[in-house]
Amino acid sequence: MSIVEQMSALLPDTAGVNEEGHLSIGGCDLVRLASEYGTPLYVFDEATLRGTCAEFRSEFARSYDNSMIIYAAKAFMCRALAKVINEEGLGIDVVSGGEISISRSVDFPAEKVYFHGNNKLREELELAISWGVGHIVIDNIDELSLVNDVAAEASVIQPVLLRLTPGIDAHTHSHITTGVLDTKFGLPIALGHAEEAAAKASSASNMELVGLHMHLGSLIFSTDPYKQAIEIAFRFAAEIGDKYGFDFREFSPGGGFAIPYTRDDPAPKVACFADAIAEAVNANCRELGIQPPRLVVEPGRAIVGRSCVAVYRAGAIKDIPGVRKYVSVDGGMADNIRPALYGSRYEALIANKVTASESELVTIAGRFCESGDILARDVRLPRISAGDIIALPVCGAYCLPMASNYNASPRPAVLMVNDGKARVIRRRETYEDLMRCDEL
Repeated sequence: MSIVEQMSALLPDTAGVNEEGHLSIGGCDLVRLASEYGTPLYVFDEATLRGTCAEFRSEFARSYDNSMIIYAAKAFMCRALAKVINEEGLGIDVVSGGEISISRSVDFPAEKVYFHGNNKLREELELAISWGVGHIVIDNIDELSLVNDVAAEASVIQPVLLRLTPGIDAHTHSHITTGVLDTKFGLPIALGHAEEAAAKASSASNMELVGLHMHLGSLIFSTDPYKQAIEIAFRFAAEIGDKYGFDFREFSPGGGFAIPYTRDDPAPKVACFADAIAEAVNANCRELGIQPPRLVVEPGRAIVGRSCVAVYRAGAIKDIPGVRKYVSVDGGMADNIRPALYGSRYEALIANKVTASESELVTIAGRFCESGDILARDVRLPRISAGDIIALPVCGAYCLPMASNYNASPRPAVLMVNDGKARVIRRRETYEDLMRCDEL
C-alpha cells in the first residue's frame, strides 16, 4: 500500500500520485505548484470542500429532517471560501466584524448568518443588525441590554439564541474546552445566569428569544458529551417554557466534531455524530413533550480541515547522532501555530518522493526564532535533502486564521485547485504589505 493510500483518511479526496511520482491534489502536481507559486503554500481542494459540505447536509437531513448546517468561519475565512459555502447551501457562523464584512462582500444571505462571540463590540453589533443578520447568539448577561439597545436604534426586532454553559466536559484540550463551568463562554445553567438571561430576553422590547445554543469545545471524539448536554439543555428549555412562555423553535449543539490528524487517531464519521445528536434531540422532545425545534449544526474544522494541504520547501538539516534529526522548512509557527499552542500532531509526506521506500526518522522544524517552532516531531519520511517539497495534510482549519507576521514574515499564498487547475484565492503578502500600516 502506498503512503498516499495509507494517509487517505487525512489527505483530500483527490490526492494521488502522478506519472512523475509526485503527490497531486485536484489534478495538480504539488511540486509544480510549489515551483510556480512559491512556498510556504496552502492548497485547498475544491472537490473535497464541496463534498464535505454535501455530506454534512445529507447526513443530518437523513437523521433529522428539520436541520440546517452553518459553517463556523473562525476555522478559516476568505471571500472565495464564503462563496463556496453559500453555493453549497450552508449558513455561516461569524464572530467578528471582519467575518461579517467578508460575508457581506460576497452577498452572503444575511438571514443565514449567526453572530457569536463573548464580547461583541457595539460597532460590530451595529454592523450586523443594520445588515439584517439572521440571529445573534447571546453569550452573557451584559450583552442583553446592548443588543436590545442597538436593535431599538435600528427599529428592528432581533432574533436571538442564548448560549448555555451546560457544565459538560468534552475531554479535549483545556484550551479548546468550552462547555465546562470554568470558561469565558456562555451562560451557566447551574449558577442561574441562563434563567436570568431567559427572563430578560423574553421581556425585552427589541429582541425575540427563538432558541438555545451550546458549544462544548473542539476536537470531540465521542458522541456522549453531546447526548449529556442535550438532555441538560432540553430540561432547561422545558423549565423556561413554563415560566416565561418561551417558544423553543431552534436548537444548536454547536460543532466541535473531531477529524483525524494522524493515522493512529481515527475520528467518528459525520453520520455517527448526526445519528447520536438526532436521537438525543428526539428522545428529549418525546420525554418532555417539546415540539421538535429546528436543529442548527455548526461544523468548522470538520468542513475545511482535510480539504487543505500545507506545502513547504526543506532547507537546513541538522543531524544530532543518537538524539534527533532536524529538517528545517521555510514556514512554521507563523503560518501554523497549532503545534506550539496546543501540542498538535501532524503527519508529513515528501511530495517529490511519495513512491520512495527508504525512510528515516526526522523532526520538521520551522524557521522562526523559537525553540518550540516544530511542525511535526519524529515522523518517518524518505531520506530527505534540501530542496525537497514537504506536504502536511489536514491544514485547512485554524492554521491560516491564527497566522502571524512573526519575525516580519509575509503570510503564505493560498490556492484553490480543481480538475487540474489552480487559482490564487489569497495572494502571498509582500514586504511592502508588512509596512503598509506603519507611520513614521
